[in-house]
Amino acid sequence: MNRQWRALTASKNFKDGIFQNLSPTPQLAPGVNMPKVMLSFFSKPKYVTPPQPLPSVKTNLRALHGDVPTIVWFGHSSYLINCKGINILIDPVLSGHASPLPWMVKAFPGADVYKPEDMPTIDFMIITHNHYDHLDKKALKKLAPHTKSYYTSLGVGKDIAESSTDETPITEMDWWETQTLMSGIALTATPARHFSGRGLKRAGSLWSSFVLKLFGYTIYIGADSGYDTHFKEIGSKYGPFDIAILENGQYNPAWPYIHMMPEETVQAAIDLNTKVLMPVHWGKFDLSLHPWDEPIKRLTKSAKERNVEVTTPMIGQPVILNKEYPRKEWWIL
Repeated sequence: MNRQWRALTASKNFKDGIFQNLSPTPQLAPGVNMPKVMLSFFSKPKYVTPPQPLPSVKTNLRALHGDVPTIVWFGHSSYLINCKGINILIDPVLSGHASPLPWMVKAFPGADVYKPEDMPTIDFMIITHNHYDHLDKKALKKLAPHTKSYYTSLGVGKDIAESSTDETPITEMDWWETQTLMSGIALTATPARHFSGRGLKRAGSLWSSFVLKLFGYTIYIGADSGYDTHFKEIGSKYGPFDIAILENGQYNPAWPYIHMMPEETVQAAIDLNTKVLMPVHWGKFDLSLHPWDEPIKRLTKSAKERNVEVTTPMIGQPVILNKEYPRKEWWIL
């Protein structure tokens, strides 16, 4: 297939040669510099990784069925949504690491039980942006023969094309654009407060959250984002949501604008007007310096104080909308 990519310059989010956030978003907090941040990563404390292998549930993903959405989390920001025989896979990072080299940013013991070979045929794959912990080319290459289509942010198509078959369609989307995937399923790309890049160059492609309308249900695919007013705008336009899958982890006071603190994740769920919050972007990789279980402890505490319903499945444990919302504190090892 001779792919024709959309012109990046046509997007109103593309200015001065790069994509921009809705609000000014410096990479680092005032007074923090990159050498200082990099130095801190050379002496990570032991508590950034679990003291023992994490528990999980091995679910037969090919046997999922039902008329309501079922969500199966694979750790970090990778998960499968199944409904009425349709499989939607989000940001599959299934190669055991979230980095350009296998020995860097390795998955926690026990957190990497799902591999590309475990996945069913994928009707729609959604890639939110091109960071290594969201776009795993090795996994995409293995999944390619069983993937029917891709949907992603503007400019990310070339990264996906390197690991897909020539015949498989790749649809790039700008913020606020909607695509009808099939009868009963629509996908809208919505803003996020983040950045992109797989090397030295940053913001050469877009980063997005997504609103998934799935056979009468509304699901928020949160992706990576710092807190901002876009959550309330998305909630006003597309809410209420049946479930919001929001990032919760890899935060740091040094970069407060591109990842949310757990309490901000709870506020984002309130802004979105969601029935249930499902926290992701934790439980598999250490990409920051906080204790590995701090994100979920802080989030569940804040959610309880603010009466926000949360589901906390183990890796591989199905969440079934309106039926099963796992809440066990499995991280207490």
